Amino acid sequence: MKHRAIATLGASALVLTSSLVGIALMTGTTAFAGRPIDGANEKAAATSAAQARKALAEAKPFVAIGFAEAAVQHAPQNQSYRALLGQAYLLSGRFASARDAFGDALALSPNDGRSALSFALAQIANGDWTGARQTLDAHAETIAVADRALAIALAGDPASAVELLTPAARAPGADAKTRQNLALSLALAGRWPEARSVAAVDLAPNELDKRMVDWAVFARPAGAADQVAALLKVIPVQDAGQPVALALNARVAPQPVAVAAAEPAPAAPVEVAAAPVTEAPRPAIVFGPRQEVVQPLPPVAAKPVRVAVKPVAAKVAVAKPVPAAPKVMAVAATVPVAAPAKGKFYLQLGAFESAAVAQDGWKRAVRRFPVFAGQQPSGMTFKTSAGNFYRLSVGGFSRADAVAMCQSYRNHGGSCFVREAAGDHNASWSGAPKAAVKQVASR
Repeated sequence: MKHRAIATLGASALVLTSSLVGIALMTGTTAFAGRPIDGANEKAAATSAAQARKALAEAKPFVAIGFAEAAVQHAPQNQSYRALLGQAYLLSGRFASARDAFGDALALSPNDGRSALSFALAQIANGDWTGARQTLDAHAETIAVADRALAIALAGDPASAVELLTPAARAPGADAKTRQNLALSLALAGRWPEARSVAAVDLAPNELDKRMVDWAVFARPAGAADQVAALLKVIPVQDAGQPVALALNARVAPQPVAVAAAEPAPAAPVEVAAAPVTEAPRPAIVFGPRQEVVQPLPPVAAKPVRVAVKPVAAKVAVAKPVPAAPKVMAVAATVPVAAPAKGKFYLQLGAFESAAVAQDGWKRAVRRFPVFAGQQPSGMTFKTSAGNFYRLSVGGFSRADAVAMCQSYRNHGGSCFVREAAGDHNASWSGAPKAAVKQVASR
C-alpha cells in the first residue's frame, strides 16, 4: 500500500478505533514488579516519563522514544514505563520494538488489557497473525469487545470478528465505534453490501461513499504492517527491535543516557532525532513458523511380485532372506486426503485487476500450495469507486475446514482470510469442478 493511501485512510478509520492507540497508557497508574529502585533513579525515571508523555501529547513520538527509553533504563521493573515506551515505538512505526516493549510490559503485568491489545497490534504488523489471535484470546476478559473484534479481523479472521460484533452492535447503548468496527469487519470478510448498510447508520451519503473507497484500499494491503499503520496514521520504518540493554531480562546497570533526565532536552537535538524517519524503507513481511502436518499412511496389503529368473551358468552365492524392514517409507507416496466438509465459508486469496490477472494468481497459489490443485477456484467481479476488481477465492467449506486450510496456506507463505459466501461462482477460466479427493506427497 502506498503512503498516500495510508494517509487517506487514517483520517477516517482511526477515530473508529481510538482506544487501539492506547492514550490511557499516558494517564494510567504506576505499576512496579521486582526490587525497588533507589531514590535518585526513581526521580530521574519519573522525570523522563513525564517528558515522554508530553512529547506524545504533542504528536512527537520520535522525541518521546528517547525519554521513554531513559525512564525504562532508570526503572526497568516499572510496567507503566515499559508500556509508555511501547506506545512511543508503536506511534513511530517501529513495530518490532513495540512488540518487544509491550511483551515486557505484559510480563510485568499480565492483566493489563491495554498493553495486551497494543501487543497484538504489533504482532499483526510484524506478520504474526497466529500469535496475535492467541494474545487476543488470552486477554478476552480485559479488552473491550469492539477493539478486540477489529483486531481479530486484522489478524486474518474477519468472520469471527463479525460474530463478536453483531450482537454488540445490536445491544442497547451501542456506540458508533462498535457499529463502524462491525462494518469494517464485514468489508474485510467480503460482505460489502452489509458493510455499506451498517456504515450508513452513522455516516452521511457523501461520507459513506468515501468510506467505502477507503476500505476497498484498506482491504488490499501490500505488506503485513500496512493495515495497522493505516489505523495509526504512521509510516512503518525498518526496525531491528528494542535495544537489547532495555530487555526485561537484561542485567545491565543503569547508564547515563543521551537525553538529560532532570530537565527537557534542547530543541535542536529533538529535530535531528526525527529527521531520518521520512525516507525509512518499509519492513519485510515476517510470516509465522511453518507447521507441516504429515498424514500417516494407511496400511496397505503388499501384493506378491513375480520375477522370472533365468538360469545362470556361473556359480552365484545366494543370500539368506532378509527380515522385513520396519514400516518406514524412504520414498514419497501418494495418499488420499478426505474432502473438506461442505459449508458456506471461503478462503479469499486476493482481489485482482481482471480475471486474467486472477488466473495467474491462482496458478501461483497452486504452485505454492498443491492442495489447491484439487479445488475449484471461484471468482467474482465487483465495482468500487477505485475501479473494477476480480475477487479470487476457493471454498464452499465448513468454517473449521476453511480456517484450517487458510492457516496451512499461510504456513506455506500464502496470504488469505476466511469469510462467508458472498455471491461466489466458478472462476471464468475454470472448467468443471475437480474431484474433492486429492493426492498429496507424504514422507
